Amino acid sequence: MHRTMEAFLAARSFERGPWLAVGFGLGIACWAVLPGPWQWAGFVALCGAAAMGGLLIDAEGDMGHLRAALIGMALMLAAGCTTIWVKSELVGEPGIARPEVAMIQGRIIDRQVEGARDRVRLLIRAEIEGHAEPLQLRLNLPDENDQPGLVEGAEVRLRARLMPPAPPMLPGSYDFARAAWFQGLAATGNVVGPVMVVRPANEGWSLRQWQQELADHVRGQLSGSPGTIAAAFASGDRGAIAQGDEDAMRDAGLTHLLSISGLHVSAVIAGAYFLSIRVLALFPFIALRVRLPLLAAGVGAAVGLFYTLLTGAEVPTVRSVAGSLLVLAALALGRDPLSLRLLATAALIVMLLWPEAVLGPSFQMSFASVIAIVAFSTSAPAKAFLSHSHEGRMTRFGRHLAMLLMTGVVIELSLMPISLFHFHRAGIYGAAANVVAIPLTTVLTMPLIALALALDLFGLGAPAWWAVGKSLELLLWLAHLVAGQPGAVTMMPGMTGGMFALFVAGLLWFALWSGRVRLWGLVPIGLGMAALLVTRTPDVLVSGDGHHVGITGEGPDLLVLRAVREESYTRTALLENAGMTGDAVALEDWKGARCNPDFCAISLVRGGRKFDLLMARGKDLVAIPVLAAACARVDIVVADRRLPSACKPRLLKADRAMLGQTGGLAIDLVSGRVRTVAETQGEHGWFRRPPPWQPRARRQGPAPAATGAPNPTPSQ
Repeated sequence: MHRTMEAFLAARSFERGPWLAVGFGLGIACWAVLPGPWQWAGFVALCGAAAMGGLLIDAEGDMGHLRAALIGMALMLAAGCTTIWVKSELVGEPGIARPEVAMIQGRIIDRQVEGARDRVRLLIRAEIEGHAEPLQLRLNLPDENDQPGLVEGAEVRLRARLMPPAPPMLPGSYDFARAAWFQGLAATGNVVGPVMVVRPANEGWSLRQWQQELADHVRGQLSGSPGTIAAAFASGDRGAIAQGDEDAMRDAGLTHLLSISGLHVSAVIAGAYFLSIRVLALFPFIALRVRLPLLAAGVGAAVGLFYTLLTGAEVPTVRSVAGSLLVLAALALGRDPLSLRLLATAALIVMLLWPEAVLGPSFQMSFASVIAIVAFSTSAPAKAFLSHSHEGRMTRFGRHLAMLLMTGVVIELSLMPISLFHFHRAGIYGAAANVVAIPLTTVLTMPLIALALALDLFGLGAPAWWAVGKSLELLLWLAHLVAGQPGAVTMMPGMTGGMFALFVAGLLWFALWSGRVRLWGLVPIGLGMAALLVTRTPDVLVSGDGHHVGITGEGPDLLVLRAVREESYTRTALLENAGMTGDAVALEDWKGARCNPDFCAISLVRGGRKFDLLMARGKDLVAIPVLAAACARVDIVVADRRLPSACKPRLLKADRAMLGQTGGLAIDLVSGRVRTVAETQGEHGWFRRPPPWQPRARRQGPAPAATGAPNPTPSQ
């Protein structure tokens, strides 16, 4: 076996390099999956032992390549785990213990205008009554309370309603608490009442103010939805984009165009590179004395860095500009810019600076798409398909167009597992839409925006802005057209981490090796698909506070305990985790449920067996003997308050005491499997379980008043 592995590695010395970056990322993922410090330390120690074992192998013997691979991967795994562990300890900010309303005084660090939501988002480093150390807060300020002095650097005093960073609402939901931990956020909330400026900001140049002025200028030149998207392309300000346009772009697979990332940075840098090299070539004095590719690469790098700073220097943008700078370096040195080794180097740089990005969809989707492009375009079949140089111009154009479409399909297939894992949804027609949208954006819209801004210096930009508007109207028309097609979006229930790991392992194996050996990557992909196809939709979804319950399997709509707003996060999370595209219907409006002001009850038939559920929705007290009798008649009880020990359902009591320990639940009635949020959190700093509840001694005195029996309980 070891001789076969040695021969395999010896024949692929050039292809082994990118796997070191994969090992670093896998180490980061292991830190996130393993539950606590003892396991993290054990993992690092195990990797160190593996590296030491590799050193014992004779370097001059017949296992030299296997020795190098073992040592390299072990060290990279340990380095990845250690890097994110250290960063977590350095930047992690524990959230506040409970919701509170407090007076706050602090300095504004950042300000973002969200016109589509009629609010301003402030990032404040502030002192709070009752807290010893200053905390970093993100607060929403209604537009009507905004004032000119609320800019970066200003010291303010205000009253705010604060909330701890929210853990996932359900198993598989977005983990805002983890994101807030690495951003140093201790709380989020809303400003209550007016804001007093204690000390104005120092007057001077501010990049954020310049960014806002640029966005306002673009929207002033171009009204409506095209203006909001043009402002996003020019300055990175997405706050004014209408929710309907956001949803259409997402369902059409075009939402990546709205965030400043690889596509935009590459377009800007490529435009600066080729324009500068053409202009400089017109001057023989320069062209004969300086290597133009090197000089043009410097111009492109400077423009790319300026664009990154101008658009806010978000992590995806910085990640993209880092990769683009490596491409420029390759061009300047005469090396191949389309290389998996180059891409692995860019990924390693990003993971060293932002190791937590590996856990999020932005990093995964951007690098997966680029890996897919490079692997597919450099594969032997793709090269053979484009090698017919003797054919006519139209035939060659057709081949390149077909290649572009196939590249889009490959990208969509590569991104689908990531989209299903993080968002429980994937677009079907995204490949075809991107074939039109990406060239439209990079070749037409963005150059026109640059031209319009340049002409605005002389007051001549109106014709260019008209053309920008028409191109963006076409983009929006395409997004709404594709999103409105039947089956445009595939919804599926939550994918487990094991399934996702199978897909990622198979796709990486398929992309990073060459030749027939890459076909072995289809094995884990096939296993992941088989597991995904047999995954059952959870029958009951319970939010972490017990306030919201979703029930599936009773038609195309999701039954919910409490009515939810059309565009609320709660509604979206419940539908996505249920893998449903229908509507959310309140239980009290469904004929199969029995509800009163205090409780709702429903009977579900699953796997040939009837399950009775009782869900609390009122706030009034219920007499303990009556509640105990009702609980004894049902299988599952869900409540957003603590229930007495006398309440003993046949299978599960999901009240506040239990949910405080487990977080949200996804219940499969047929298998009896109950997935919890807590089982994926471990002892990481952003997830804090409350201590087990201890009953207090009952005080002597009259019993409190109680309501009547929960009448709608199912009968036996």
